[in-house]
Amino acid sequence: MSELFGVVGAGTMGAGIAQVAARAGYDVVLRDVSERFLERGIGTIDRSLQRDVDKQRLSIEDKDAIVERIRTTTEIDGFGDAFIVVEAATEDLAVKTEVFGALDRMTKPNVILASNTSSISITKLGAVTNRPDKVIGMHFMNPVPVMKLVEVIRGAATSNETYETVRRLSEKLGKLPLECHDSPGFISNRVLMPMINEAIFALHEGVATRESIDGIMKTGMNHPMGPLALADFIGLDVCLAIMNVLHDGFGDSKYRPCPLLKRYVDAGWLGKKTGRGFYEY
Repeated sequence: MSELFGVVGAGTMGAGIAQVAARAGYDVVLRDVSERFLERGIGTIDRSLQRDVDKQRLSIEDKDAIVERIRTTTEIDGFGDAFIVVEAATEDLAVKTEVFGALDRMTKPNVILASNTSSISITKLGAVTNRPDKVIGMHFMNPVPVMKLVEVIRGAATSNETYETVRRLSEKLGKLPLECHDSPGFISNRVLMPMINEAIFALHEGVATRESIDGIMKTGMNHPMGPLALADFIGLDVCLAIMNVLHDGFGDSKYRPCPLLKRYVDAGWLGKKTGRGFYEY
């Protein structure tokens, strides 16, 4: 079996996935639509590894070897020798189905196609390919090099063989794979996002300040980060997209996105990545 690991998308998640794959010894092809995004992704990987060098958890020689194992491309057909391709594109069904359709045409029939989606149906993504049995969810957590969990999601047609391959791969990447079946938001975001949305409603209704809401959840519930700060870290546009998937998928008003969340996204206040969300950065 080829040891080439493909990644589509050089953003925060894609760069992190490429980093952990290269660190686990795989040769990696990292693809994005422009050289600018690829350069930024490689810069993110370099800085992340340098922090480990500075803390003496990694030698400079090993760091250089990891970076050298990552090849970049803007071509969608650069995954000919890959045994798996993990898609980490924008959290948008139309974008992801286009990517999966292209990957299905460009890769060998035995290649596993995985999605890092945080909420979109794996079954729907599998259905646009001729290999739905080889389509699976690999939902990494942010920041990928640090967080241990990979939420492994079976679509309706995902085979046991595909699941077992991805489970073993996740362990080789140093992660803890935990299985769930395809359902809006899976487990992680089905539980997390309504909590974040409720915190936004509490702020919207003037129940408490942002500091009190986050402080109560951090101190009282022992959460490492308050829900509003976490929303900023995730990206308010991503939070809104997931809430919309939950609302549409379940048809239940309890998943209705808070109007304040919508307003902030409309304003371009998307959190840490834009310098402003519920907090200023």
